Amino acid sequence: MFANTQRRGRIVGGLAIAAVAALALSACSGGGDTGDGGDSGDGASTLTMWSRAATQIQSQAFVDTYNAKGGDQIELTIIPTDDYQAKVGAAAGSKSLPDLFASDVVFVPNYTSQGLYLDITDRIDALPFAADLAQSHIETGTWEGAKYVVPHTMDLSVLFYNKDLYTQAGLDPEKPPTTLAEFDEQARAVDALGGDISGTYFGGNCGGCMVFTGFPWIWGAGGEVMNDEGTESLLASDDAKEFYSVYRGLAADGIAGPGTPDETGATWVAPFPEGTIGVMPMPSTMLGSMPENTGVAPIPGIDGGESTFVGGDAIGISATSKNADAAWKFLEWTLGDEAQIDVLAKNNDVVARTDLAVNEYSEKDPRVVTINEVAGKGKTPYSLNFGAAFNDPNGPWLVLFRNAVLGDGSSIDADNEALTAVLGG
Repeated sequence: MFANTQRRGRIVGGLAIAAVAALALSACSGGGDTGDGGDSGDGASTLTMWSRAATQIQSQAFVDTYNAKGGDQIELTIIPTDDYQAKVGAAAGSKSLPDLFASDVVFVPNYTSQGLYLDITDRIDALPFAADLAQSHIETGTWEGAKYVVPHTMDLSVLFYNKDLYTQAGLDPEKPPTTLAEFDEQARAVDALGGDISGTYFGGNCGGCMVFTGFPWIWGAGGEVMNDEGTESLLASDDAKEFYSVYRGLAADGIAGPGTPDETGATWVAPFPEGTIGVMPMPSTMLGSMPENTGVAPIPGIDGGESTFVGGDAIGISATSKNADAAWKFLEWTLGDEAQIDVLAKNNDVVARTDLAVNEYSEKDPRVVTINEVAGKGKTPYSLNFGAAFNDPNGPWLVLFRNAVLGDGSSIDADNEALTAVLGG
């Protein structure tokens, strides 16, 4: 999610009305197969599936394991991440969507609102572990009371901190920050070591980075970043202003590493694994590339609590699929114990079910348990115009953040109004 900084939010909105209407007509609740389209002749179906390159490893692992079981087969096509939404939009217009297609979860509302996915409410609700699924993905994929997608891959924002640097700075390596103020204090303590050591680092010119790692500070404090409809920005609140103020001090005092003001996201996660950064929020998927003595903790709220941005991809059945039952069989399997544990957990990926947060693989590394458990406390923002408002490198969120953190903070209220104008546009 965080690295996709191109303008994407309204691509699907440009689909031809006639094409969308045709798709919507076929999206009946819990629909079964409408034909034998992909039947291979031996009773098994061959299903088509699309996924973006950002989640290729997990998607391919699911498909390879499923295909090896025999029976229905999945033909997976990996599409470059920056081309993905345009590809889906074109296929929707020509009614040539695959049986299954995944999406960056923040863009799912664009697809559900246009009728591109099949209503699978009854199928989801019938799962014995329905309540244990990542509810942020389910909620983001709910449109007018109907559910259209399930979690496919999970990426969370968490705090990483260098225990060796903490020890050198006189900090307790087993006590990461539990408030925004403690984050500030601990970053400054590490920075005081001098040399090439910096207290923290962040994407000062990356809107997606600061959505992914910034919103949890506000959520953890019980605040919100938008209204429920995703049409009004609440990023001029007292909690938001406290977040900006702390980050402004870290930047102004040189506590944030060199390059922070100009960081577009291209090298955002690179400094920490080099062992020169004390503490910073980052994607949980970076755990495998971290130095050995790296601690992991939830991102706390302003004055306590904890939260995370639940990113990653959700997946659903296209409204025009002729193999809905077979497609659901695959989705149901991906959510089951076998796939969640032996495909995801085995490779240190975040599981999509809270009841499986502690498993035979995560128990070997308490940091993985921490990541899995915080997933149930996180959120995924919901807005039809999310891309244009927050991910666009020329959009209003990045203007607000840079003025608030790298400027003097005097235009926060006006910038927030500009953000609302795009969200509600």
